Amino acid sequence: MAREEDVDIGPGADVEMEDDPSIRKRGRGFDPRADGPSNDGVKHVGNFEKLNLSSEAQMDQDESAGQDEHEEGIERPAQSIEGYIIIVTGIDEEATEEEVIEKFADFGKVQNCHLNLDRRTGYVKGYALLEFRQLEEAKEAIAACKDGLTLMDKELKAGFAFVQPPPTHLPMGIRGAASRGNATRNRSRSPDRR
Repeated sequence: MAREEDVDIGPGADVEMEDDPSIRKRGRGFDPRADGPSNDGVKHVGNFEKLNLSSEAQMDQDESAGQDEHEEGIERPAQSIEGYIIIVTGIDEEATEEEVIEKFADFGKVQNCHLNLDRRTGYVKGYALLEFRQLEEAKEAIAACKDGLTLMDKELKAGFAFVQPPPTHLPMGIRGAASRGNATRNRSRSPDRR
């Protein structure tokens, strides 16, 4: 019986080797407990790079219902330090910052533009963060994207990157306690003595 070391494999033969789980490797994607092989060194996760523009969907619903922006329960754009930031998706992977800024210059001066690149490919990830000084400028840019604004023959979508959450209302029980002068709540979970 031949031992493993004595077996002549021959030049050019492929050999499958089991990864030793006790050996730790540096970097990303080398998890031996992962579902599939990670031969390129990058761990692929379902919808990792997918953006959720829930504020855009909320704004569409609000406009179609004909509600006023200042009513309760509607998310409002939040101002950053120097202006209002919008996120624009659908940007071609070969677009440049200058092309994006030129496209949105019609709506106002773009204070800042971030166009993130994919580390592996070096191409644009497909979204940009644009900062406008005035709220009206940002709203005009978002409205233009909804009306079919294109860049390099690709339709753009936009929404506010940061929004203020709707005001939360207190439940009736707590609101009633506040009106009786018992607004502070004890840390104890046991009921108060009568």
